[in-house]
Amino acid sequence: MHLVYPVVLAVLLFCVGLYGVLARRNAILVLMSVELMLAGVMLNLVAVDVWLRDELHSGQVFTLFLIAVAAAEVGVGLAIVLLVYRGRGTSAVDRLRALRDTPAAPPADADTGTPDAPAA
Repeated sequence: MHLVYPVVLAVLLFCVGLYGVLARRNAILVLMSVELMLAGVMLNLVAVDVWLRDELHSGQVFTLFLIAVAAAEVGVGLAIVLLVYRGRGTSAVDRLRALRDTPAAPPADADTGTPDAPAA
């Protein structure tokens, strides 16, 4: 089998994932697009490893590490998305530009302008 077929498929997967990251508004779909990009990279690593007939199978080893990184990314990413959704009520990325909370109102004593009484 030629190297061109899996490399073209990997490039297509990566490009679809890149389009998804750039065009989507939903955070879950952005995470899925990142996973597509990682799948393209993994396919490329394995295809080049098989084509080179590497005795150490370093492409396959890197792919296993990439699978572990992708699993951790999904776990952390979904946890963050769920927390943001619970707090804000939306997972649209364009509405989440500022991730800090709104500033709290100043305490009632701050309006009087009188200093606090010294501790006795």
